[in-house]
Formats: sequence, structure tokens, C-alpha cells
Amino acid sequence: MHIGSTVRGQIRDDKTALDAVEAVLPAGTLSGAPKYRAMEIINKLENNKRGIYGGAVGYLDFTGNLDTCIGIRLAYKKNGKVFVRSGAGIVADSIPEKEFQECINKAKAVVEAIKKAQQMAAYEEKENDDDTID
Repeated sequence: MHIGSTVRGQIRDDKTALDAVEAVLPAGTLSGAPKYRAMEIINKLENNKRGIYGGAVGYLDFTGNLDTCIGIRLAYKKNGKVFVRSGAGIVADSIPEKEFQECINKAKAVVEAIKKAQQMAAYEEKENDDDTID
């Protein structure tokens, strides 16, 4: 289970909402602490860049309002392939095998959601075809 927080504030006149996002990402919950040292270790140990994983997903409106969330379980399409990303929190008493299985379980949930969306799309397409009058 994850908690959610609403954070509100005023951005200095010389900054934008995007400056605020850049300042807080990657989130400490996904990088560790101390943040900059943890990021150095991640960059050294992980063989793939995280890309959008752990980044902000949301919108910025024309008046400057920004609403985001952190992408921690997601799928994205690039160069005709779909990628699924997930992760687990590592703490002092973590058991690597259990953390790995947690990642697999989270990724499977995303894959299952994609499969169900495909099934629904196929069903709706069939329903629309059945309603066609020649």
C-alpha cells in the first residue's frame, strides 16, 4: 500500500512549475538517501537507464497548474515494443529474492491490465461490427 500526499505551494517568480518538478525528481522514495549518492550508485549498478520509470506523469495547464504522480508501475511503447517497468524498495533487512519476486508480481499486474484492455477493445470492435447495417 502507498500513501498519497497533496502538496501545494507558491513558486518564486523566477521559477516555473517545471523547475519544481526537476528539483524533486527522481523522488527519494525511488532513489534512496542521501539522494545524490544513491543516484550515483544506481547509475553505476543498473545496466539500463530508468527512463520514464520513477518520473512524473501528469499535466501542466495553461494557467501554470501542475498535477503529477510518480510512475512506479507502468508500461510504455517505444520503437514498436511495449516495455513494463516495476521496482521494489530495498532496505537493510530486505531479502533479494523476495524483492525480485515483488518486482515480477507488480510487472505481471501491468501485463494483465494490458491483456484485459486488448480483450475489451476486441470485444467492443466485434460489438460495433455486429451493429453495422449493410
